Amino acid sequence: MATYTLPELPYDYAALAPVISPEIIELHHDKHHAAYVKGANDTLEQLAEARDKDQWGTINGLEKNLAFHLSGHILHSIYWHNMTGDGGGEPLEKDGVGELADAIAESFGSFRKFKAQLTKASATTQGSGWGVLAYEPVTGRLIVEQIYDHQGNVGQGSVPILVFDAWEHAFYLQYKNQKVDFIEAMWQVVNWQDVAKRYTAAKERANNLLLAP
Repeated sequence: MATYTLPELPYDYAALAPVISPEIIELHHDKHHAAYVKGANDTLEQLAEARDKDQWGTINGLEKNLAFHLSGHILHSIYWHNMTGDGGGEPLEKDGVGELADAIAESFGSFRKFKAQLTKASATTQGSGWGVLAYEPVTGRLIVEQIYDHQGNVGQGSVPILVFDAWEHAFYLQYKNQKVDFIEAMWQVVNWQDVAKRYTAAKERANNLLLAP
């Protein structure tokens, strides 16, 4: 059965400088993300052993561990592609991402209002977590979610298309305890082309969510 693997970075360690230092990118990807991949695979092995032995005393912890590590792996895999050294600004029709720009305006009133909400959500997530722009397939609108840890506080069918990592390991070496400064700087490297592709793909798969037979 397939296991999870650490994806390669789509750029070199220095590609997002000065917004994110090469040292942070290297540690974040090679150590932290790799740990979530290993954690997910280790938990799958432990669940397989529990099934083989029909021993379920640790099932609650194993299911929680799987959710934690798997969500960490998925969110980080999106995170790397959500950023580019040539990014920033806002999505515009002239750049080929007009559909995304229209969806943001329709869902939040304007790009300015959306930016303010995602910034505040990312910077004020309780403890460690993420700020996320997600496609919500029931209404077909975009929503902002606060994800504490990796998997808590999310709509079950929502699809993340833009993620801001607000865990300390994402910024502390460079920004110290100034999480707000890091989130503000993140807007300089957003890859709107990638976000737009994820938005289109999420809409195309929206009917896969079966709400009623």
